[in-house]
Amino acid sequence: MKKKLAVVLALAMSLCLAGCGSSATTANSKMVYAVEAGSAGEAAAQENSFEMNSVASQADALMEVAAGTSDAAIIDLLMAGAMIGEGTSYPNLKYTDKLTTEEYGVGCRKGSDLAAFINDVFAQTYADGTMKTTATKYGVQESLVEQKADAYTEQADGDVAYIKGKGTLIVGITDFAPMDYKDDNGEWIGFDADMARIVAEKLGVEIQFVEIDWDNKIMELDSKNIDVVWNGMTLTNEVTAAMECSNAYCNNAQVVVVPAK
Repeated sequence: MKKKLAVVLALAMSLCLAGCGSSATTANSKMVYAVEAGSAGEAAAQENSFEMNSVASQADALMEVAAGTSDAAIIDLLMAGAMIGEGTSYPNLKYTDKLTTEEYGVGCRKGSDLAAFINDVFAQTYADGTMKTTATKYGVQESLVEQKADAYTEQADGDVAYIKGKGTLIVGITDFAPMDYKDDNGEWIGFDADMARIVAEKLGVEIQFVEIDWDNKIMELDSKNIDVVWNGMTLTNEVTAAMECSNAYCNNAQVVVVPAK
């Protein structure tokens, strides 16, 4: 993890808490907005009747704006803090309007006992400080949601037993700094990746990260190609209806990204 990323993101989050999105509105229906297909950003664009350019990832949405093929992008605030502005991959972009306020959660198969297991791990790591230490490493500590003790009972034929039996927790992700991204050695790191490793350790299994098409996340989960969706996933009504979700663990927002000049 590069220290600069954590410093930049922590600064961006503190500025946002002080009034992000309170300046003059730039979002309007005459612009074309690049959004990740199936994302909360796409939902925000639809809600505001914006003209959209759907792409495969939030990183692609940023590239659209940088290349001038879209007027703006709608992405997660946490990614904006990590990827745009001085000292980042896109120093000539900035974020303006905050279109939503929302929360992140982890998605499991409907009815799965894995969600309750993850809640239990969240509660333990929040209480002993591990979650905050991990969040601070990636600059997202200001976004953490308090985790309270949550009872867990393993089901004999549940997902926890299934995962223990096969010996691997398969985590569906996309490349999304600071939650899941690759380091210089090609290893997956990030706040979500590190927390998923803690859960795998508690389960006593190996961990495997699989990049998925975000628009197909529910299908990937239900077909058992993956065991969990853990990638800064917004707890929308669609998501909570289709998945067994963990408690919220991070606050987030959808923001509009535009050229700085």
